[in-house]
Amino acid sequence: MKKALSSIYIIIIMLFLYLPIFALMVLSFNEAKSMAVFTGFSLNWYVELFNSRLIMYAVVNTFTIAIISATVATIIGTAAVVGLDAMRPKTQNVILAANNIPMLNADIVTGISLMLFFLILRVPQGYMTILFAHITFSIPYVVLSVRPRMNRKTDRLFEAAMDLGASRKYAFRKVVLPELRPGILSGFLLAFTMSVDDFIITYFTKGAGINTISTIIYSQVKIGIRPSLFALSTIIFVVAFVALLIVNIKSKKQEVELVL
Repeated sequence: MKKALSSIYIIIIMLFLYLPIFALMVLSFNEAKSMAVFTGFSLNWYVELFNSRLIMYAVVNTFTIAIISATVATIIGTAAVVGLDAMRPKTQNVILAANNIPMLNADIVTGISLMLFFLILRVPQGYMTILFAHITFSIPYVVLSVRPRMNRKTDRLFEAAMDLGASRKYAFRKVVLPELRPGILSGFLLAFTMSVDDFIITYFTKGAGINTISTIIYSQVKIGIRPSLFALSTIIFVVAFVALLIVNIKSKKQEVELVL
């Protein structure tokens, strides 16, 4: 009985999560602009999507900012974790506590603070201010992802490599980095996802004349969202789903190979 109820709850939750996405995907192929009546199958909104310079410009901005900010944040965050490992435990605890504050802080507070910071310094708001803001709020997530990988085992392997005659640089490159790689990868992906999804901080730091996917959707809500944005959302969902499927298939193959 309990298993049946839990299965029903899971099905309801999954329907609640995925039915809106399914409706969005269906409407992206709707011939009419109506969100209430499906008049016929059409690819017009996908054609309009790729012909829209405004949307394509926002897509390019979104993903270039996400890639660059995630890369820079991953490098800085990994370097910070390595530096933390050389500090005293009390100092580490203080810095890690300070690192957790931006993640617990409301996005609107961070966004307004960064906006005021740029205004005080008289920095013109645009692409670079968004990029700086995304690097800033992504670093704590990278530190949180990489930090658990820097443990006693990593320290012992590093010391063992040094005892065997390896230089510090060689031991770090061949021993420490491979141990940190899963945390670095997860930190990069988390920073990339946070950057793509962000709206509030981007809205307060973007200035005029530049948009990302989230801000252009917000601006169109006021006048009515065109189905071309439904098409964009459908493409993003399908790409993410396929990527996740490929990763899961590869991980299962690796598990089977290890068992064999």
